[in-house]
Amino acid sequence: MGTIHELPTILADQIAAGEVIERPASVVKELVENAIDAHSTRIDIEVKHGGIDRVRVTDNGDGIAPDQVRLAFQRFATSKIKDQADLFRVNSLGFRGEALPSIASVAQVVMKTSDGVHPGTEMQMKGGTVQAELPAATRRGTTVEVTDLFFNTPKRRDYLKSSSTELSKITEMVNHLALSHPEISFSLVHEGKELLRTSGRDNLQQVIAGIYSNQSMKKMIAVHAENDQFQLEGYTSLPELTRASRKYLSVIVNGRFVQDLELNRAIIAGYGSKLMVGRYPVAVLKITMDPSQMDVNVHPTKQSVRLLNRDNLGQFIEDTIYRTLAQQNLIPEALDNQHFKSGVSRHNSVEVALNLTPGTEPTPTSVTTGAFEGSTSEETDSFEMPHEPIIIRDQSELQQPAVQNFQRRYQQERLPDDPLQGAGKEQTVASVAEPTGEVTPKERFPELRFVGQVHGTYLVAESELGLYIVDQHAAQERINYERLRTDVGSVAADQQHLLVPIVLDYPTSDALVIKQHLDDFAAIGVELEPFGANSFIVRQHPAWFQQGEEEQTIRELIDWGLAHQKLSVAAYREQAAIMMSCKQAIKANHHLDHKQAQALLDQLHECENPFNCPHGRPVLVNFSPTDLESMFKRIQDPHEAERWEL
Repeated sequence: MGTIHELPTILADQIAAGEVIERPASVVKELVENAIDAHSTRIDIEVKHGGIDRVRVTDNGDGIAPDQVRLAFQRFATSKIKDQADLFRVNSLGFRGEALPSIASVAQVVMKTSDGVHPGTEMQMKGGTVQAELPAATRRGTTVEVTDLFFNTPKRRDYLKSSSTELSKITEMVNHLALSHPEISFSLVHEGKELLRTSGRDNLQQVIAGIYSNQSMKKMIAVHAENDQFQLEGYTSLPELTRASRKYLSVIVNGRFVQDLELNRAIIAGYGSKLMVGRYPVAVLKITMDPSQMDVNVHPTKQSVRLLNRDNLGQFIEDTIYRTLAQQNLIPEALDNQHFKSGVSRHNSVEVALNLTPGTEPTPTSVTTGAFEGSTSEETDSFEMPHEPIIIRDQSELQQPAVQNFQRRYQQERLPDDPLQGAGKEQTVASVAEPTGEVTPKERFPELRFVGQVHGTYLVAESELGLYIVDQHAAQERINYERLRTDVGSVAADQQHLLVPIVLDYPTSDALVIKQHLDDFAAIGVELEPFGANSFIVRQHPAWFQQGEEEQTIRELIDWGLAHQKLSVAAYREQAAIMMSCKQAIKANHHLDHKQAQALLDQLHECENPFNCPHGRPVLVNFSPTDLESMFKRIQDPHEAERWEL
């Protein structure tokens, strides 16, 4: 073991800075939080090159007295707490005394400050050392300018992303701070261009509208409730306003934006089954509670906290949102909090899933057989198959036991004495086990005869192999998808021009990302033209868009692109085809006559992969003759046989 020695102060500061200062957005967060703690009513943020070259934060707060400016750059020097009791009743955003020394250790910092009583002071720092301390003529408040971030730790600088990505992180951070403190006027300027400005009138609605657009604010409803532990207020969106990721869920506890997965889940749970699968609401919820019930000393960034009564708070949030939505006279759910319990059926369902590659259609290898089985008893946000799917990536994997078991069952359930089930059936099984160019999906998929319709949603059909229940929506999704995947590849050929263009508004953080992917959206026929700071205008769209749902479709494509920024143009086209196939499919409770139903079954028979919808859900399930005989006990019970033998 080497000799133990004490690290130099500057090196220790740089190590500690690695936890506090991760990127320019971290600098903005720490400086703005200091300004908020200094009772500022106005905070101006200016950045250059995504904050990599310069960050300047100016406030009109309390300022710092001349004899305390140097002390402010000492590690663990703070005005927020004094003893151990204060540590567990923190009311301020900062309290650790690490922000300024951490920033100063990895950048050049110039601070100008005045408490309004004494002359102002200018402090110049570089790499953690004092360069100069001078008198300065400045108004009450503090201005901190940070330049050349990570100049002495080049490896840290190499990990930074592009300036637009870093700017997006900064705007997202400022959005959270502005939502947390609507009583403060915030402004964010990047290279002379104003990206955000709030009024500071303590009107949360105005702040939400300024960040997410007036149109979004109109689709949000007020939330308010309190009990002996918590006070909750804010806004949450109606089920019609959703996003593709959870990042629009803002939970603010005692004025501090926190990242808490359990509380986010409570918000989503409050919607019950009113949300589409994979969609999340927009919510800004402010929670007030006893500071002693919250531990903020968990991580140097202070965005993760421990809550003593997290379960109670989560239930409180869920119940409040549920009651709030119920008062809006929304269409009632037919099934409320439906639970599926695990059970054992006589046969297991085996599903062979698609190995989807963007822009391509894999060989259809998905078959679902047997009776329905329940899923686990745990609550889920979406329907899940009771078994893990078998992913077929190459022909060698067709020999895995699960596939072989399916093949054996498929063979055993065929009646050898039935003249209609001869060589053709072995050929069907062989087509699953050994796919070749000569075997087509039609040879593996039976010709179905329509029998009837259940609840305007499911088609009942028959063939020599048994009884089938077909999900008519999933079936037409598959039919539409195989048609649209070709149409999407030639989006430029047929465009519908709009008499009234569509204008789309987005938060600054999203608008910056969208601008990076304009070419990707154009490749699927969505031409987005910048229209102001954070708006885009659409003048035309592909003709295959569903009429009346053009704006919703474009928004969903953009949301999907925001959530999957690294995917290729082929992936965008794949998603567009999947989305449109769903929108154009028959909805539930749509009754079909005999000819329409039979036509749908015939079209399904012509599909390359008739077994699954583009989302992977089964199109149909099969009850074999053996299954039906077993359910009605037409097969002799072995106990009965033993009794007669006695």
